Amino acid sequence: MENKQKVVVVGGGFAGLELIKGLGNSKKYDVILVDVNNYNFFPPLIYQVSTGFMEPSAISYPFRRILRDKKNVRFRLGSLEKVVPLENKIILSNGELHYDILVMATGAESNFFGNRNIEKYSLPMKTISDALSLRNTILTRLDRATRLQKAEARKHLLTFVIAGAGPTGVELSGILAEMSSSILKKDYPELDREDLGGIYLIDGQNAVLSAMSIKSQKYTHKKLEQYGVKIKLNTFVKDFDNEKVLLSDDTEIFTKNLIWAAGVSAKTFDGFNKESYGSGNRLKTNGVNLVEGYTNVYALGDCALVSGDEAFPNGHPQLAQPAIQQAENLAKNLERKDGSWQNFTYKDKGSLAIIGRNKAVLDIPGQNYSVKGFLAWLIWIFVHIMGLVNFKNRMRAFVDWIGYYIHRDQYFRMIIKPKEREV
Repeated sequence: MENKQKVVVVGGGFAGLELIKGLGNSKKYDVILVDVNNYNFFPPLIYQVSTGFMEPSAISYPFRRILRDKKNVRFRLGSLEKVVPLENKIILSNGELHYDILVMATGAESNFFGNRNIEKYSLPMKTISDALSLRNTILTRLDRATRLQKAEARKHLLTFVIAGAGPTGVELSGILAEMSSSILKKDYPELDREDLGGIYLIDGQNAVLSAMSIKSQKYTHKKLEQYGVKIKLNTFVKDFDNEKVLLSDDTEIFTKNLIWAAGVSAKTFDGFNKESYGSGNRLKTNGVNLVEGYTNVYALGDCALVSGDEAFPNGHPQLAQPAIQQAENLAKNLERKDGSWQNFTYKDKGSLAIIGRNKAVLDIPGQNYSVKGFLAWLIWIFVHIMGLVNFKNRMRAFVDWIGYYIHRDQYFRMIIKPKEREV
C-alpha cells in the first residue's frame, strides 16, 4: 500500500513495544521507535541486578534485534527534547522526525517531591544504569567497611534505608536481608553480623504494599520483620545529606545509603499545552488514549491519564499490565477499517510481590482471595520469566534463579565502572 502513514513511537517500554507488536508489518503504517537507550529492559527485575543476583543482559535486549522481523519498523536512538505539534514533528538530541501520528510511551521517572538533597544524594531504582550504580555502591562500601577499624564507621557504611514500601521497596529490602544472612559471611569474613547497621523500610502509608489486600500486607510485614527488616510506617523521608536520613517524626538514621523507591511521576516535554497535563504530570487522554487538545497525538502507559474507565476515575495504576493493554487496544483501533474505535477498559489480572526465597504474595482480582508463600513464589517466578522479551532471556533468568535457589548464592557481584568517552 502506498502513502503509508508514519507513526512515531517515543519510548520502547511495555507500552511502546506492545504497540509495535500490533502494528508490525502493517500495510497502513510505517513505524519509527525512538528511545534514549538502544535496548529494552524489564523494570520489575532491576532490583535483582542492583544486588548482583542477575546480570543486566538477562533482563535487557537490543531493540534492533527485537525489530528484525518487523519490515515496516525502524529504530532511532536519541532523547526527546521538544514536541512541535503544529508542524507534526519532534526534536531529538540528534535531529528531527516528522510524523502523521505521534505516540507518547515515555514511562515515568523517580519523583523526589522537590527535595534537591534527596535527588542529589539518594540512589534511585528506575533504570539499568541506576541498578548498576547501586550495585557498585553496595559492593564498594562493603569492601571499604572491611578496612575500617571503628564499628560505628562500619555501621554508617552498611546501614540501608529504603524509602517506599511498594513492591520495589519490599523486594529490595527482602533481597538485601537475604544477602546479609548468607552471602556476607561467605564473601566478607572480616565483617561480623553486628557490623551491619540494619535495613530500614520507610513508608508514609499505614501498611506495606498499600495497594494490595490486607492479608498480603500482614503476611509481608511479618516475613520482612522475621528477616530483620525494620519497618517504619506513617513516616516519610524528610531530608538526606549523604550522612544521615531525617524522617518526618524527627528521628535520624545515620547512613550513607538512601535507596529511593518512594514514587514516580511522568516525564514532561516542551511543546505540549500545560492543560494537557494532569496529576503526576501524566498526559490527559480520552478513552482511546488520544491526548486532549490534539487530533493525532496519543499517550500510553505510565505517562497517560486515561478518562472514561469507570473503575479507574483517577487513572490506571502505573504498572505493566495497564500499559500493555492500552497499547493492544490502540493498535487494534489504528488497524480498524470502519473507524468504530473501542474505548479502553482495564482488565485487572492481579498483583504480585516477592519477599524472599519461597515467599511471595498474590492477590487475585474479583475473588477477594490471596495466595502467599511458596505457591505465590512459583507463580511470581513464572510470570516474570514469561514477561521477559525473548526465550534466551527467559532461560538465562531461569538458570540464574535455579542456581541461587540451590546454592543461596550468585556470581554477578562485580564492580564495573565504564569510562565515559565521546562518541
